[in-house]
Amino acid sequence: MARDYAARCPRSPGRNAWMVATLIILAAQGVVAQKVRVEEELEAYPTESVDLRCEFVDGGSLTKLTQVSWIWEPVDGQRDNIAVYHPTYGQSFPNVAFRDRVIFLQNNLRIPSIRIKDLRMSDAGRYTCEYATYPSGNEQGTTTLIMLAKPKNSAKAVTVQAGSKSVMVAHCEAADGKPAATIKWLASVGGNHSTSSTNGPDGTVTVRSEYRLVPTAEDNGREVTCLVDQKTQDRPWTEVLKLSVEYPPTVTIDGYDHNWYVGRSDAVLFCHATANPEPTTITWTTASGSLPDTVVVEQNKLTVRKVDDAVNTTFTCEVKNKHGASRKTLTTFVIEALEDPSSAGAVAGAVIGSLLALLLVVTLVVVLLTRSRRQQRRGFPSSGDSVAAGNEGSNGSDYGNKARLLFAGSGNGSKNGTGANNNGPVYTYREGCDATGTLTEKPNSYHHHLHHAPAGTRPTPHDILLCGEMDEAERRKFNLDDSIEEEDERYNRFGGGGNALPPAYHAHRGHGGEAEMDVYLDDDMESQRDGSVISRTAIYV
Repeated sequence: MARDYAARCPRSPGRNAWMVATLIILAAQGVVAQKVRVEEELEAYPTESVDLRCEFVDGGSLTKLTQVSWIWEPVDGQRDNIAVYHPTYGQSFPNVAFRDRVIFLQNNLRIPSIRIKDLRMSDAGRYTCEYATYPSGNEQGTTTLIMLAKPKNSAKAVTVQAGSKSVMVAHCEAADGKPAATIKWLASVGGNHSTSSTNGPDGTVTVRSEYRLVPTAEDNGREVTCLVDQKTQDRPWTEVLKLSVEYPPTVTIDGYDHNWYVGRSDAVLFCHATANPEPTTITWTTASGSLPDTVVVEQNKLTVRKVDDAVNTTFTCEVKNKHGASRKTLTTFVIEALEDPSSAGAVAGAVIGSLLALLLVVTLVVVLLTRSRRQQRRGFPSSGDSVAAGNEGSNGSDYGNKARLLFAGSGNGSKNGTGANNNGPVYTYREGCDATGTLTEKPNSYHHHLHHAPAGTRPTPHDILLCGEMDEAERRKFNLDDSIEEEDERYNRFGGGGNALPPAYHAHRGHGGEAEMDVYLDDDMESQRDGSVISRTAIYV
């Protein structure tokens, strides 16, 4: 443009100097204003596409754009031209590796943005958008493309045999990742881990971690967890692993209840084994080698159809797997036949029922005896007894085997106390007996006997028993007399008169040695269930 301007204008020394100064000023303004606008850094993943944007910002009308080129720098010092655009000659892709994967987004020299398809990890590097301009020369801007790779994560437990040395029981791997991944372990077993990494030719990194411990049978089935953390993942990747530790069988026998009696049916033993891998064979034997005829074996179950002396022996269970064999023995003892539990329960129930019935009868007898004694103390006749009653005017009629003890004062009443007052002497109607058991009169100072046994009559057992009852009644009467006298003495000691009330029975001694008794009866008479009325203070024997 400067040449065209000089050709059109006439040359003169003054005019030439002015033109040179103007071009210098314009050129300086173009350098300052000229700029190539690009993105500094981009991230992309393999197999995806990425757009590399570039734009030339015109700083003046004097700058002329000739062509634009995209230059790839995979490493420092290596420059490969992958795309060229010329306004006249069009597009060009000189690098074979990018020829089919790079396109210009527009046919515009000022906005020569490109798109790279089917990205590879090896495409990472610096991409420079470079302009050829006149008169300022080349202008450029650089974008760094960072290729990211999601790791291929995997984890696996390793089958090992129980032993005494530390071995790898699990491993975890994050392969072909960029940037490199981080691996951690979570475990409840007492092990440790080691981690290593390997760089790939395309810039990826493979990280591998191993978990190691001294394996035991108890570690079989326990869990360990692998965690992989990497930039391309939203959250850590985890995998739970169950350890696989192989070991020979451990055997136990159960089911024996120490109650194998003769005649028992279906007695059972079980052979249990823990092993990894599972047992291949389970064998039952006895101390003599072979099993009795009454024994049936189904895998780990041994059944005795009917217990007899033949199973009074030692049973052995042997279990095998590929790592070895283990056995367990059990000695069984056959005892005498036991009663049927149902009949034993019936016998026990009968015994308990009998005891309860006996206890009920004893209780009933005690209650009846207690009630009878209470009635005797109160003067009530027992059932079946008749109360003797009468007076002297009854012409000596028999009063039966009972006599009534009556208390009366000194008066002219009848002998049995049924006169007009209670002042007569005390009479006891009583039948006595002699040494032979014959019923006779037995006189005393306070008793008069009304009944006589015919002479020469042989006493009956009933008469002999009745004589004993009469003697017991005699003793009760004198005990009552003594208690009345003691009550009288206490009454006289404290003054007798005044406002003090006399005792219920107050006895006075009369003249001439004959006893006189004043009887104070408080509510003496009492009605009975049969309609009769008897004295509460009388003693019936």
